[in-house]
Amino acid sequence: MILVLRALGVGDLATAVPALRGLRAGLPGRELVLAAPAWLAPLAALTGAVDRVLPTTGPDRIRWTGPPPEVAVNLHGRGPESHRALAAVRPGRLVAFRNPPAGHLDGPAWDADEHEVRRWCRLLHAYGLPADAGDLALRRPAAVGVPAGVTVLHPGSKVPAKRWPAARFAGLARVLTARGHRVVLTGSADERALAARVASDAGLPPTAVLAGRTGLTELAALVADARVVVSGDTGVAHLATGYRTASVVLFGPVSAALWGPPPERRRHLVLGRVEAAGSDPDSTGSGRVGTHPALDAIGIDEVVAAVAEVERVSGAVAA
Repeated sequence: MILVLRALGVGDLATAVPALRGLRAGLPGRELVLAAPAWLAPLAALTGAVDRVLPTTGPDRIRWTGPPPEVAVNLHGRGPESHRALAAVRPGRLVAFRNPPAGHLDGPAWDADEHEVRRWCRLLHAYGLPADAGDLALRRPAAVGVPAGVTVLHPGSKVPAKRWPAARFAGLARVLTARGHRVVLTGSADERALAARVASDAGLPPTAVLAGRTGLTELAALVADARVVVSGDTGVAHLATGYRTASVVLFGPVSAALWGPPPERRRHLVLGRVEAAGSDPDSTGSGRVGTHPALDAIGIDEVVAAVAEVERVSGAVAA
């Protein structure tokens, strides 16, 4: 059995898909258990690589009661806490980045400026396991009654610094609606008020507000069949990558060089911060109160042009 720790969110799980598939291919015939938040189980199933989810909210909360796994894999972080948590279940082998404080001297060195997808693929390669960084595709959910062909705008983020101003999302919605797009607004239940404000300012009906009304399966289905997705650096952007849905992703404070879609895929266009990490002392934006300057510099016209470009490239313009 393989135990994999990735106790994070939607984007984190989506960027780990190539590594999960690599583990499935490199260690065949074994059950693969993913230690992750229980609410991510529907997305874990869509990876096609996970057999079951062990509900886990952090590396200090792995409730493992079975026999020691043959292999434990740390796709959560560099350690030492996550390394120690996995070592505590007494695996036959620990696949993880080198971390002397955790007593793990095996594995490659951590590279803070490495793209998240490539990071976990490199980890597997160091242990002789396959992983293809381009293998990001997610399975399509069964029909769940969500609209198809809509333009998805996602104005929220758990990190305030990652939010493009709501007034600009409203302005964007007005322009796109005038150009024939059927705009809907997504988000978590906590972001419903934000989405409702954007919809109201854009002159959209309340039915356009889907924030807080979709589970993870419904959100995945919505993105899979969307015309285009516009969002900040958050989970829905990674769903768009997984379904090859035309998308425009607005970056700041974290660089697209670390979390962006594959640059060779022209149907996903990045605006905002695209340079390598290291220039911002607050690399996550968690310490900022307002929108990051890189996001604040992005105008509505620039996003409208980007939407037109990704639609041209993908051929997704509605008839």
